[in-house]
Amino acid sequence: MAAFVIAGGGLAAAKAAETLRDEGFDGEIVLVGAEPDRPYERPPLSKGYLLGNDERDSVYVHSPDWYAEHQVDLRQGVTVTAIDRAAATVTTSGPDGPQTLPYDKLLLATGAAPRRLSFPGSESDEVLYLRTLADSDRLRTAFQPGTRVVVAGAGWIGLETTAAARTADCQVTVLEPEPSPLHAQLGPELGAVFTDLHRAHGAEFRFAEHAVEFRPGPGGRDGIVITSAGAELAADVMVIGIGAIPNDELAARAGLEVSGGVVTDEALRTSDPNIFAAGDVARSFSPLLGQRIRVEHWANALNGGPAAAKSMLGQPVVYDPVPYFYSDQYELGMECSGLPELGSYDRVAYRGDPKTLEFIAFWLSGGAVIAGMNVNVWDVTDDIQALIRSHGKVDVGRLTDLDIPLSDI
Repeated sequence: MAAFVIAGGGLAAAKAAETLRDEGFDGEIVLVGAEPDRPYERPPLSKGYLLGNDERDSVYVHSPDWYAEHQVDLRQGVTVTAIDRAAATVTTSGPDGPQTLPYDKLLLATGAAPRRLSFPGSESDEVLYLRTLADSDRLRTAFQPGTRVVVAGAGWIGLETTAAARTADCQVTVLEPEPSPLHAQLGPELGAVFTDLHRAHGAEFRFAEHAVEFRPGPGGRDGIVITSAGAELAADVMVIGIGAIPNDELAARAGLEVSGGVVTDEALRTSDPNIFAAGDVARSFSPLLGQRIRVEHWANALNGGPAAAKSMLGQPVVYDPVPYFYSDQYELGMECSGLPELGSYDRVAYRGDPKTLEFIAFWLSGGAVIAGMNVNVWDVTDDIQALIRSHGKVDVGRLTDLDIPLSDI
């Protein structure tokens, strides 16, 4: 009987196991997850769960009984430490000591880890990161009315934790080395929208600055963050949100091709035909964009796990979604399709007024739409993604005309 091993215990891993069973695979499935919790979704950790609006049980991908009911051997608190490609085995470590598991197919869904900062005081208990449920629990406990919070990084995690802290009535200062929030991800045009949003809610930004030291105070209060400009900021808690790095060391040690993530083709196959990769750790070829990309957002894990499972089963797979992500901050809800990275576009056009926080932004290159973000405007993602897939030049006047349906552009 064939044995499939899934290394990683997140959304991509859980959806891969689910798809294997849905597609009729009746062999052994072993799902090895390093965390003590069963697989869960990460967006609530910086959104609804962190805000206290979502119950803990709502974050899990499956019920506690699902794994046994579907003959999935879920091993929690266990890590895959080595791959022996010649023997087609993996070595794991966990509460029961090292074990060896044979595989016919192996899926790497090991995710990513927060990028860490190193400066005097950076290892203090009051310096927090956000990746796991336990991390979110610590932030929920820390975000109390009047708590002084310094956030390092104005990316998605930095801004969402800032919104949660301000909603909890904390005092928040955000340090960002770039001249605007989300500078690399969206460019300065949309960065200005998020600056105005957070300032309107009482958050302070210090651009072109970063932390160089944290001096914790007695009893976890009254600490100080020293910035690169020499400023001394009162801080009971410091939150680091400066991006993530793929957990690709396991693949690299096994001799798989690695380049800022585990390299795969459009079928999510690695350089070894019996090993696949999905989710945050995978740098996969996108026929749509003509290059390999690594996407850390929820939709990639949700859809990539099932695609990898079908590929493991020998089904023809071309995994080619338009990159998609979403965020909720205060009264702003948004969805973004495409990769509007700084330097990839030559124009931003708006359908609606950004000042009203009800608009669609389009990033264009050579007259073609490469990305679109709908802010508090809903049920337009399919139309935006169709424009991106077309690669065709658009009439910007029609694109920005609220009276013309997007489907008619």
